[in-house]
Amino acid sequence: MDIVNLNAESRTAVGKGPARTLRREGKVPAVLYGPTSDPVMLTVNARDLETVLKKGRGGQSLMKLNFENGSQTQRTVMLKELQVHPLSREMIHADFYEIDMKRKIRVNVPVVTSGKSVGVELGGMLQIIRRELEVFCLPMEIPESIEIDVTNLDIGDSVHVEEVPLPEGVEIAADVNFTVVTVLSPKKEEEVVEELEEEFEEGEEAEAAEPSEERES
Repeated sequence: MDIVNLNAESRTAVGKGPARTLRREGKVPAVLYGPTSDPVMLTVNARDLETVLKKGRGGQSLMKLNFENGSQTQRTVMLKELQVHPLSREMIHADFYEIDMKRKIRVNVPVVTSGKSVGVELGGMLQIIRRELEVFCLPMEIPESIEIDVTNLDIGDSVHVEEVPLPEGVEIAADVNFTVVTVLSPKKEEEVVEELEEEFEEGEEAEAAEPSEERES
């Protein structure tokens, strides 16, 4: 995985007024935090951040954040959260999380399918239940996507999380063997979707009950 560079500046002013002033100047208020460091208040150029996100993979992108904080500082980070105005789409605030390159992290990776399902050719519908999967791996081993070959899936067949092929060094920690992809019968589509939604909710509840290893953004 490539690591892109992003320049930032330290800031001391906080609150809505200074934040609005920064955004009028084309800057985005930001904060950097991590498991072993105190939060650092920053600003980044909106255009620079937009360019970095287009080059990378959004929340999966690794960045070298360069800024002055008493001395020239460089931290390896990921974008933990980006607040965007719902109407103007203006970037309002960015949260950066400092990454230890030797420590495994949890990150969501998109699910993609390959091949044409046998069941789809017979009139069924391919349903991707989980568009993303949370994986646990070292930062440099984060896969761009998780690919599932659906060629042999007939109507009624499914791929569960424990059957998903993973790259070496990548794990999925799940207490529930939930469905990731299935092929629905046209006649039973609504009934099956309802059952899978219930299964999804049960899996979410089980995951939410686990203590998080990282600070929530």
